[in-house]
Amino acid sequence: MSDKAPSSAAADVPGAFTILAEDAGSKARRGRLMTAHGPIETPVFMPVGTQGTVKAMTPRELQEENFTVILGNTYHLNDRPGPDLIEEAGGLHRFMGWDRAILTDSGGFQVFSLAGLRKIRSDGVEFRSHTDGTLHFLGPVTAMEIQRKLGSDIAMVFDECPPYPCDRDYACQAVDRTLDWAASCARQPRADGQLVFGIVQGGLDPDLRARCARGLVEIGFDGYAVGGVSVGEPDALILPGVEAGVEHLPWDRPRYLMGVGGFAQMAESIARGIDMFDCVLPTRIARNGTAVTRRGRVSMKNAVFKRDWAPMEEDCECYACRHFSRAYIRHLLNVNEILGIRLLTMHNLHRYRTFLDEIRDAISAGTFGVLLEDVRAIRNETAQY
Repeated sequence: MSDKAPSSAAADVPGAFTILAEDAGSKARRGRLMTAHGPIETPVFMPVGTQGTVKAMTPRELQEENFTVILGNTYHLNDRPGPDLIEEAGGLHRFMGWDRAILTDSGGFQVFSLAGLRKIRSDGVEFRSHTDGTLHFLGPVTAMEIQRKLGSDIAMVFDECPPYPCDRDYACQAVDRTLDWAASCARQPRADGQLVFGIVQGGLDPDLRARCARGLVEIGFDGYAVGGVSVGEPDALILPGVEAGVEHLPWDRPRYLMGVGGFAQMAESIARGIDMFDCVLPTRIARNGTAVTRRGRVSMKNAVFKRDWAPMEEDCECYACRHFSRAYIRHLLNVNEILGIRLLTMHNLHRYRTFLDEIRDAISAGTFGVLLEDVRAIRNETAQY
């Protein structure tokens, strides 16, 4: 299934994935995934809205930035306010005032992060809430039921994300459970137009990743994710994990790399056939006072900016850079004004969106290789990029 195959015919039905252009020198491709709430142009970065909001941003601001898909999280939305309330509100789109696509993570990563608070069963995981300590259960059936009530456009299967490091026996058991649970997820009812993606696990073992990928393809999903990378392993091991996950996935289905958001990591992963990304990094580091620029990350709290009247980033067209100076943003951050965090978040998300725009344009123009070399050069200049 890894051979390049012609894309399916263009269609306006949810799940149709059209490959619009391919890079001659790599596996990078430009595509369009249709959802019940409109098309997603790929490669794409998806801002993380864990609890029904992208922190510090309004839905209108995200739309003005031309984001077409954001994330919600099953674990957190199930904890508060609960899927029944969101269903009563008309679904997650109406609840949060967002009329474009939403992808919901199944909550598996969060549940398996609660190492001391959970017990694994054959049908899912018992765990204690991180907010009030009450006992809960989440498995493939419940995860899909919650996502059906949320009404997301793309629902993720409930999987087991093994920690780093872990031995091969544990990783093998995690793959077995992931495949069993994926098959169960595939049988569950869906919301109208809802797509379901499988998740490739297997730790750092390429054979286990290959077995997991082949098993998921045999079940059959609308798209496939590579999970279990960027979970604490050294950066040098991330791309081998991506390669092992992608190699056995069908060419004509979207591929999603979960939780990876460094510019160099995204560009290198796109060169290996990845189409979709999410990461908390641009919004999280904004709350810590850090700006993402084309040349690297910059702490805007730095005293050097006290009398700097230039924008955060020259030639940036985001709202913050068009209207405010580094000195003003530094002042806002140092006096704990919330506007400083909002402006940094706007800038960082703008920088991410335009970076993925550049990549799509480069793939179409046949210049992706040049862009990739530029990104590699910047990465070598600064370890922060």
